[in-house]
Amino acid sequence: MFSINPLFPEKVNGGSPKHLQAVAVHLGELGHEVTILSTRRADSQQAFRWHPRVEVRPELQFKQPFPEPYAIPYYAYAQNLGLLGEQLRLADRFYIHDGELLFPELYAQVPTVVSLRDNVYAETMIGAFLFRGDAMIAISEYSRQLYLATAGRYWAGAQARVRTIENGIDWSRFKPVQPAEELLHWLGFRPSGGPVLLHPHRPEPFKGIWQTIAVTERLVKRYGMTDLKVLVPRWFDADLCARIDGFYGEMLAAIEAKGLSGHFHFHPWVPHRLMPDYYSLGDLMLTLGPGVETFGNAVYESLGCGTPVIVSRVGPHRTLLPEGMIQRVHYDDNDTAAARAAEILRQGRGVAPQTRAYLHRRFGLARQLDAYAETILGAQKQAPMRYRDFRPGADTRYRLAPWCYQREDGEFYHDIRAERLAAPRLAELLSGAGSFRGGRIDAVRLRAWCDQGLVVPTTAGEYDAD
Repeated sequence: MFSINPLFPEKVNGGSPKHLQAVAVHLGELGHEVTILSTRRADSQQAFRWHPRVEVRPELQFKQPFPEPYAIPYYAYAQNLGLLGEQLRLADRFYIHDGELLFPELYAQVPTVVSLRDNVYAETMIGAFLFRGDAMIAISEYSRQLYLATAGRYWAGAQARVRTIENGIDWSRFKPVQPAEELLHWLGFRPSGGPVLLHPHRPEPFKGIWQTIAVTERLVKRYGMTDLKVLVPRWFDADLCARIDGFYGEMLAAIEAKGLSGHFHFHPWVPHRLMPDYYSLGDLMLTLGPGVETFGNAVYESLGCGTPVIVSRVGPHRTLLPEGMIQRVHYDDNDTAAARAAEILRQGRGVAPQTRAYLHRRFGLARQLDAYAETILGAQKQAPMRYRDFRPGADTRYRLAPWCYQREDGEFYHDIRAERLAAPRLAELLSGAGSFRGGRIDAVRLRAWCDQGLVVPTTAGEYDAD
């Protein structure tokens, strides 16, 4: 297995490494020997085991901290390839977590499965276009459609190689609990009777910290919630990166300028084992950023712990749960988010039993791990996908891009650009069958819509045709 992220014996630095660990340990429990090569950094240099049959070797040289992991010298590239090649000569299967290994010839002789865990980082996108593996895993149907509508249009047979396996959650752990004393000590915080708002994300624009600040200001000043407390973790990589540290200063200055310093409590990164306690401590969680997640674990873990969530209608959060099971708002509609938050907090509303039952049925951990094991162990070496010189013509049909949706006011919201776009003619063309032939619109306007990423040629099945 390959992980461009650093890994740790105890600490979990995000949803992606958590799922890598779960899959690796599951394969170990099935009797397989698993070796994971990961990135070395100052606090992760010695090999360790997650399971008697699962060894993690932090030997690879990639730039830390993220982003731009490939900003390394020539010789580091060569050394990484040598270390991976040495292991692959002994391997029966190869699993690339995050799709960020950009050397497809390296695994040409080994049945290889690639999992795409991100929709926006350059390395993952390049890895998607360079994909030469035998199976690809998307962790939401949203991400699968994103791949098929872009890189997939140029590869005959792409649709047959991409499988959606949604993330699984251990519902025996993520359930309502009484927050442990250990958590309160760790946070340096004790609830005083007022509402507790959770922002359990890295405090950065991508994850919606500015929206959380804006909603908090409205709750305090417009809705009179003067005893409101907002819990925000301090990103444990902050001290390693001047850019991140600089953003903290900007964020804290904005909070102070709005007179909200007494309402925000910044705390250390919460250990994974205490996350059910953390979610259960909150009365409401906010996930209001523009970030285009591949799944977004925290939202569904929080719901499992009985804490309601308000999410922005962005990416897979639009469709992972049926309408009515989660509160959705348009991105940056902070007035609506604050109004709904005030209603939830005043009514003490929790999570409906039918919502938790649906979560348990759809996002079970055993289902996820069985599907990964089936895909990885069952992978067989196939002929490389054939490049298709895809040339749309007048009869090619176009549809709204999977990363866009049409709002009630007729405008289109674009996940990747994080903006609203008015295109009345496009709305008219899509109003019937949901797609239109390219010949129905002048070529200049169609090209502009394609350049903006508003439309894509249909359908994934057509891309597979000769």
